[in-house]
Amino acid sequence: MSNEILYILLPDYAAHEAVYLSQAIASDEYAMKEHPKYVNKVVAPTLESVKSIGGFRTVPDYSFDTMPDDYAALVLIGGFGWNTPVAEQVVPIVKRTVEKGKIVGAICNAASFMAKHGLLNAVKHTGNGLDQLKIWGGENYTNSNGYLQQQAVSDGRIVTANGSATLEFAKELLLLLENDTLERIEMYYQFNKQGFCSLFSIE
Repeated sequence: MSNEILYILLPDYAAHEAVYLSQAIASDEYAMKEHPKYVNKVVAPTLESVKSIGGFRTVPDYSFDTMPDDYAALVLIGGFGWNTPVAEQVVPIVKRTVEKGKIVGAICNAASFMAKHGLLNAVKHTGNGLDQLKIWGGENYTNSNGYLQQQAVSDGRIVTANGSATLEFAKELLLLLENDTLERIEMYYQFNKQGFCSLFSIE
C-alpha cells in the first residue's frame, strides 16, 4: 500500500483545515521526521496552482488526471469550491476510495459535498450542521439519524468534521492512520488544544 496521503484542494480552499494533520504527518516535537510513516501530497483539478480563501497559492503534486490509484488516505479540505461544477470531478475519486475501503476525511463544506452524493448514508457523521447537510444533500441524503452534533466523527473508514474542528479532524485521522502511539497523538492534540501556557503552567 502506498504511504501517500492525498489532500484534495479546490479553488478557494480553507488552508487552515489541512495544517494540524499535515504537520503531524511530516514532523514531531523535535523536528522534521527523517522517516515519516506517510507523505503528504496535494491533488487539484489541474497542475496549475490553486488559490486558498486567504490568497495563498499551492502548487499541486498531482492533478485529477495524474493522481495515483494507490494511496493511504484521501482528505477533502473544505472551502468554497465544493458547491461548484469542478467538485463534480471529485465524485468518482471518492467513490473509488470508499469502495476500496481506504480512509476518507471530509471537513467543512467537503462533508456537505459527501452528503450531496449519498456518501454519508452508511456511517455516523457530522458537518456544518444538520440543516446544511439536508440542504446540500437533498434526496440523496437519507441518514439524518446518523448525524452527531460533534466536532468530528470517525466511523468505519470515514472521518467528518465541521469547519471549526481542524484539530479534532486531525486527531481522528491520525488515530485511523496509526500515525503514532495513542499517547503521542493525544499529547499532540492536548498541546494544540490547551496551548503551551495551560499545559505547562507554572505554579
